[in-house]
Amino acid sequence: MHINTNNKTIPIKECKNIWQKFLGFMFKIEPIESGLCFPKCKAIHTFFMYQPIDVVMTDKNNRILYFYQDLKPWKIIWPKKGVYYTYEFPANSMDYYGVNDIFRVKKGS
Repeated sequence: MHINTNNKTIPIKECKNIWQKFLGFMFKIEPIESGLCFPKCKAIHTFFMYQPIDVVMTDKNNRILYFYQDLKPWKIIWPKKGVYYTYEFPANSMDYYGVNDIFRVKKGS
């Protein structure tokens, strides 16, 4: 899975099991260069993260419902109504998108 934004392709890893969902980008010291997808996830936290991230929360059709840019470590996004997918990306990499846009994630390489 990947997304194209600002003439750059960002790979996205789908977090399918409880361990992948639990860890996310926690404890990651090296710069974040990819994205994470959390299906059926309506809330997140940035505890134990060392760098800010962009967070995109969409419905089942990938219409953006909530967008958080440059979310700092040690923050909480409480459960949001209607959210199905939550995506995390490197900070300031999702400038192109906003609320109500369709998030065009491409399957495969």
